[in-house]
Amino acid sequence: MSDEKVVRHCAPTLANLKTANLFTCRFDSDEEMRDGIRSLNARLGRKGVRALPLRWREGTALIYVYRPKRLSTDLENELAQGLLRSCGYDCRGENQCIACLRRRLADAGETFPHEIGLFLGYPPEDVDGFIHRRDEYTCCGYWKVYGDAESARKKFALLRKCSDIYMRMWSQGRDIERLTVACPGA
Repeated sequence: MSDEKVVRHCAPTLANLKTANLFTCRFDSDEEMRDGIRSLNARLGRKGVRALPLRWREGTALIYVYRPKRLSTDLENELAQGLLRSCGYDCRGENQCIACLRRRLADAGETFPHEIGLFLGYPPEDVDGFIHRRDEYTCCGYWKVYGDAESARKKFALLRKCSDIYMRMWSQGRDIERLTVACPGA
């Protein structure tokens, strides 16, 4: 797993503007995947970023790069907890929720459980809207918006700008450790 791939797909998380990002990555073996995750966690963990495979299939892993403190805060939201409970989650903490998400991904085939947006830092009202009022969204960018469209458009622009800046800095030689913003108390 190249650092360039992580920067390309996870810049907003590295910049601490977003709770998490997902991307797929090919590996020659389960051992290579585990070594890549271990290396990334060793380098970014002290800054409050963690990576783990959510699903492993036929040489491809779905990699989840996230900020545990932000995820914990996101999952404490009352609407988020209600949505997760309705999907069978045990909401005693982010680790239990992630374990349940992994099981649901394993059972889902090629689709994603709709509540995955809560694990990516999407607003709970937008995740709820996607689950219950799928065709009633007001705008679409990184996710479908069912709440404040103007605020979401500003957030989408910020995330795009962050990704562009991070890729430019990466191409100019800035390493992933320097690109990753430290989270206080990480």
